[in-house]
Amino acid sequence: MYKSLLTIICLLFPVIAFAQTPVENYPEDPASVEHAGVPRGEIIKVTFENSKIYPGTWREYSIYVPAQYDPAKPACVWVNQDGIQFKAPTVFDNLINSKEMPVTIGVFVTPGQVRAADEMTALNRYNRSFEYDGLGDAYACFILEEILPDVEKHKTKDGRAIHLSTHANDRGIGGSSSGAIAAFNAAWERPDAFSRVFSSIGTYTALRGADRVPSLIRKYEAKPIRVFLQDGSNDLNIYAGDWFKANEMMERSLKFAGYQVQAIYGEGGHNGKMATAYFPQAMRFLWKDHPQPVTTSPSKNDMLKAITIPGQDWELVSDHLDFLGKLVSNANGEVFARNVGLNEGAVKISADGRVEAVAKMPKYDQDIRITAKNRSQYRVAAWFGPYNKLVAKLPNGKSQVVKIRFNPGAMALTPDQSQLYIADFASHWIWLYRLNSEGAPVDGQRYGWLYTPDDADAARTTAMQCDTAGRVYVATNMGIQVLDQVGRVNAIFPLPGRQVESLCFGGANFDMLYVLCRDKLYRRKLNTKGINSWDALVKPAKPKL
Repeated sequence: MYKSLLTIICLLFPVIAFAQTPVENYPEDPASVEHAGVPRGEIIKVTFENSKIYPGTWREYSIYVPAQYDPAKPACVWVNQDGIQFKAPTVFDNLINSKEMPVTIGVFVTPGQVRAADEMTALNRYNRSFEYDGLGDAYACFILEEILPDVEKHKTKDGRAIHLSTHANDRGIGGSSSGAIAAFNAAWERPDAFSRVFSSIGTYTALRGADRVPSLIRKYEAKPIRVFLQDGSNDLNIYAGDWFKANEMMERSLKFAGYQVQAIYGEGGHNGKMATAYFPQAMRFLWKDHPQPVTTSPSKNDMLKAITIPGQDWELVSDHLDFLGKLVSNANGEVFARNVGLNEGAVKISADGRVEAVAKMPKYDQDIRITAKNRSQYRVAAWFGPYNKLVAKLPNGKSQVVKIRFNPGAMALTPDQSQLYIADFASHWIWLYRLNSEGAPVDGQRYGWLYTPDDADAARTTAMQCDTAGRVYVATNMGIQVLDQVGRVNAIFPLPGRQVESLCFGGANFDMLYVLCRDKLYRRKLNTKGINSWDALVKPAKPKL
């Protein structure tokens, strides 16, 4: 009995030893240690409980003001989630003193709580996961519209007023675990406000949808953000995902998309030991070459490389348009937009970007007219109402009704005019129908899959158009999503305000994509050509499956 027990213990011992968390010994960076003669900054502690974005919440935050700060010049800004971490005040003292980072005011914010009326009998509502783990721009807005303005209401002990730079190039943000995804997401949503991100053991996993972030990074053109990632191979591996593999995927996605990124990995677990040791190195990387702006490299995304032209970006045509209408182009490539303020009024956008009023919109409706050469002329129209249906009006005067189970929105023909895309306005699906020999839509499938933002369940597709290669450009509440022929989103072009109201190809060669976002009109020259219903049939190349 004794020998058997001893044998079992001996057999189990290597397994038990292997399962132990490795000892984490990291070299201590001199910048993490207080040094005599280095000026020390001041820390101001504040409470904040007047949020409109997170109503009813109470939280604390701390303001670090370096000794070198001169109120005559707005300071750079560092925002950190979960309060003060990584020995940050000491690191800032040393790196600012050695001029390895600029004079920077630190803002260390804790997550909110909605306090119970009686904490002896009821729990507080803890907002950390709600604020940090989800996507969308709510947390970025909270920092930019509520916390930073509140910071500027305070003064140092010696009476210095706090003035923060408003330039993205002067702002960084960081955090650990859920605080890391909150930091990255704030910069991702608002690259106009943050350009430098420190991410420690980041939660890019399926707690509230952040597992989508690495794939989204690959589909967008790179934003001017520099990123430092840290994680350990013994990080969490639980119901929501594998933290270490998710961080590796983040690094690979960022490099694929053209970002400046540095990653450091160890064998540690879900704690701040390694991050604290390497925080000075992260700050040196993130602030290097400041005030030079953060730059990016071309993406390896094949679709982005195929359709974009180096040096050609979005051009604001007008931001004072008082209409909210459909964009259409005529056979000459002139672009028109309906003015909803006038019964028949419209505006025309000339090739040089001038916007001029015209008496009447070119004739159009929500119908798809097929008029290609050698093709029977017919029309497919969408009717809206309690009983959604498609009606194909055939050349012989008859109509064929196709019942559908969704609210039809935008429509677009494939370049060979053999199939018809119809968006379900209230979901993230685009249906694809085959047009039979009489022109009636048949064999419908939920074919195209769209992304939706964190605060919506539907993509709210308002317009679609194909190019000659069969790619589908879709106006959604995440910008313009571009699908390949087999219904997969390969690329996304974000635009201010997110919701794209309408789009169309125009210009002499129909290679200029016009986009309407509320009262703003943008355009961008692309390395492709939009297809129109009056064009000759085009058979695209077979898609890569």
